Amino acid sequence: MKTGFTDPVLDAQAGFRALMQAMARPGRVQQVIPPPELPAGLEAAAAATILTLADAETPLWTDAGEEARAWITFHTGAPLVAEPASAMLLLNTGATMPALATLHAGEDETPQDGATLIRQVTGLAEGSGWRLTGPGIEREHHLAVMGVPGDFPAQWRANAARFPRGVDVVLCAGGRLAALPRSVALREGG
Repeated sequence: MKTGFTDPVLDAQAGFRALMQAMARPGRVQQVIPPPELPAGLEAAAAATILTLADAETPLWTDAGEEARAWITFHTGAPLVAEPASAMLLLNTGATMPALATLHAGEDETPQDGATLIRQVTGLAEGSGWRLTGPGIEREHHLAVMGVPGDFPAQWRANAARFPRGVDVVLCAGGRLAALPRSVALREGG
């Protein structure tokens, strides 16, 4: 089995800090410490995020291959579920992304129980692309994301309409990640 973090405690802490910085500053790209050995199809930022967030009490759905699924189960103990709607944490590595509206959004009494989708993308860049506004963003911030469905902005608007319920998204490209908490407004273009 391929190893997880080189130093499980320190690397998990660093991964948690990067993830919290990304959530506190939506659209700001963060660098992660990559696990030394990754299973096929799993990139560094997505792997670090899974190792940071998943545990034996976190139902997880993924479309990753068998090697990645075994690696995740071995290192986190997270129970794998067959349906995206049953998961609290989702790792999406393929070309097709589960629709945000089909994922668990929490309940009115417990909106914090909404799912988190970790989506591997082909690129992340600050300065152009989507216009983000909301908590954690001074005026506005721009984030270009390559590798999401063309209707993602419309899905995000529908997700935002459920606030405080909804789904949070972590976008991962190579060793970099950016977060979209459900409280953030997203508009296309500059």
